[in-house]
Amino acid sequence: MAKLLSTKYSNSGISLTLLLLRLLFGGLIMTHGWPKLVNFSTYAQKFADPFGIGKTASLGLTIFAEFFCGALVLVGLLTRFATVPLIICFVVIVFMIHGGDPVGKRELAIMFLTGFTALLIAGPGKYSLDGALGN
Repeated sequence: MAKLLSTKYSNSGISLTLLLLRLLFGGLIMTHGWPKLVNFSTYAQKFADPFGIGKTASLGLTIFAEFFCGALVLVGLLTRFATVPLIICFVVIVFMIHGGDPVGKRELAIMFLTGFTALLIAGPGKYSLDGALGN
């Protein structure tokens, strides 16, 4: 009980928390990117194009962020670099794609945005490939 009420923290506890965040957010976002990757032509026909670069290019950038950068976050390799495209992706989703929608419709994107921003700020933790390589 005393531990639950304690305000103390440990470096290993923080690293374990960062591991859990990386596994959760990296793994979950990959489940959004994988269907887009394997069904590229189907998604390309109806995908949003908020910057006018074309639906195919917008989809390609989204797949890069969601699947490939998500995989890097998952294993903790180039973690801070990998969070940047994910954060950009979710800023676009929250403020452009669903900007006029109620918060309930943007809730999942806001949570992803918050998780990836936290990982950008805190880094991957010691239980990561970045930590093992000494980055």
